[in-house]
Amino acid sequence: MSNTTSSSPPPESFEQAMAELAQLVTQMESGQLPLEASVAAYARGSELVKYCAAQLDKVESQVKVLEGDMLKPFAADTAGEGAQ
Repeated sequence: MSNTTSSSPPPESFEQAMAELAQLVTQMESGQLPLEASVAAYARGSELVKYCAAQLDKVESQVKVLEGDMLKPFAADTAGEGAQ
């Protein structure tokens, strides 16, 4: 068995984590993984999602510091959908 341990190394970057996550999803969607490998892939995918979410939170905090009060949500653009 390869890569079925729960102590997989952390990804080197956000982009690497996303690429690995996409690969895992493709493998799982193919339906060709044995049950044990599917469970391991799901567990690894969960770790990668948590890593990516943490990275995004960290970057969001950095952007807020850099932009200060100028940071505005994109959702404000959808408020006047019928106005135009």
